[in-house]
Amino acid sequence: MTTTDNRTRATIVAVGPGDNGFLTLKGRQTIEEADLVAGFETVLNVIRPFATKAELCSMAYRDQEEVLDYAVDKVINEGKSLVVCAWGDLNVSAKELLDRVRKRVDQVDLVPGISSVQIAMARTGISLEHTVFVTLHTRAGTETALDELLHYLKEGQRNVILLPRPYDLMPAGITAGILSKGVDGNQQMTVFQRLTHEDEQRWDGTINECAVITSEFSDLSLMVFHKPDTH
Repeated sequence: MTTTDNRTRATIVAVGPGDNGFLTLKGRQTIEEADLVAGFETVLNVIRPFATKAELCSMAYRDQEEVLDYAVDKVINEGKSLVVCAWGDLNVSAKELLDRVRKRVDQVDLVPGISSVQIAMARTGISLEHTVFVTLHTRAGTETALDELLHYLKEGQRNVILLPRPYDLMPAGITAGILSKGVDGNQQMTVFQRLTHEDEQRWDGTINECAVITSEFSDLSLMVFHKPDTH
């Protein structure tokens, strides 16, 4: 939609980790009132029951720029209200999508949500005060992020939650890599897959055991390295 000073705007709603029961009331209301709702198909499947009046604009990695251009054109030329939906919480791993929307409109309103990180802490009983978060979701700076991971694991003062990079940098490869850098292979860890989905899975074991797993992990995976003597 357009503001009174003719500034174009869009709203980005975080939909949670997968179960739409974790969509906030604010997020649901925003989606229900929107004229257009854009997002990746898997994300739209979460909110589809609530987007009954909206035109759904499904996008994939290959065409996300074109879909956003189409949706924003509707905002500019027809005064439509636009909501763009993102996985999890906006402050965890949605920066690239936020940047794409921000460069197209004058104002972006953010509706935060529940992240898989929060769910993982609830599942394992650990608290944010005793935990460090590291993400490999951005290709730039991966080596720095892995160096951070090594530092905190060797320090052993906090739990570490790590978001692997989908497809090419996943739990088995990550653990094999950090073992070669001198990390204690007996340290306990947990790998969650597809948190809050019906097919959610949990694996518990040591870094040594994870490094030799040959089965594929879901691209919706999250790793928890437990602080020594607390698991």
